[in-house]
Amino acid sequence: MKLAHITTRLPHLVQALEALGQRADHQEAAQTLLDELSGITVLVARKFTNERTADGLLEAFHLTVGCISLGISQVNIPQDGDTQLSFLLHHGAEHVFQMGFRHIKALSGLPYTAFVSDFDNDPFVQQRDIKVLFAEICRADPISTWTGDDVYKKELLDRRSNQSIVECAKWLRKKHYAGPVKDTDLDANAVISIAVIFAIAGVAPIVARARQTDLETLIQGVRKTPWDIEACWNAWLKNIPSEYHPILRERMDEYRNTIVKKILSKARTKTVITEIQNYYAGDEQDIDYS
Repeated sequence: MKLAHITTRLPHLVQALEALGQRADHQEAAQTLLDELSGITVLVARKFTNERTADGLLEAFHLTVGCISLGISQVNIPQDGDTQLSFLLHHGAEHVFQMGFRHIKALSGLPYTAFVSDFDNDPFVQQRDIKVLFAEICRADPISTWTGDDVYKKELLDRRSNQSIVECAKWLRKKHYAGPVKDTDLDANAVISIAVIFAIAGVAPIVARARQTDLETLIQGVRKTPWDIEACWNAWLKNIPSEYHPILRERMDEYRNTIVKKILSKARTKTVITEIQNYYAGDEQDIDYS
């Protein structure tokens, strides 16, 4: 049986320090880095952990190691110890730490989910989110494998995807057939779901929020008139900016053989409406039914 190949990688800062240890006359550079790392660790402990306890200082040191490593990982340089060390010595540990921390702050500014509310703009919540991300990505034990840069990359992709979904939903809300939807809370996935579902009915208007009566009218209408769903969707997309097409087409692919098939079936209208309300419409439905 062939065993899986497992690679281990120390934090980038540790790789740089190991390279420093191989250089002749490295004492002065080593002392400079030691002083910088000590100062950064104390500042991190004061702000994020506890500078008065050994555990707090140790945790702050681990965060310092990881944040500097993140900063190194995000620059366009070869990821080998000597190159990383040259970059670190040229810019200074504090500057590289700030580079890493700016990536964390920028990441925290992207939506964690596709649901947005005023709660997200609360300064306390924003600071809490930065602290959580800082700990999740930057905690690094100098003698253990570190994958914080991979975690950062995955989180960045996920949040950028959420941001695209949110922007698409905001545009659809603005173009809602009955006038812009102005609620501050936004269930972006639900907006897109509703819009795509209603777009099966011919050259339909943009529907970003639905009522029960709207769903009844839609289901009864498409069952009475056999629309070409693909043609309807394609005609509908022509009225929407092209940057949102991939998101909308992905949702169409998902719904083509699920909820759309059920809408067109002989299932009870009430049953289909209940499913849409429970699994698709989310918080973007008008609950003031007549």
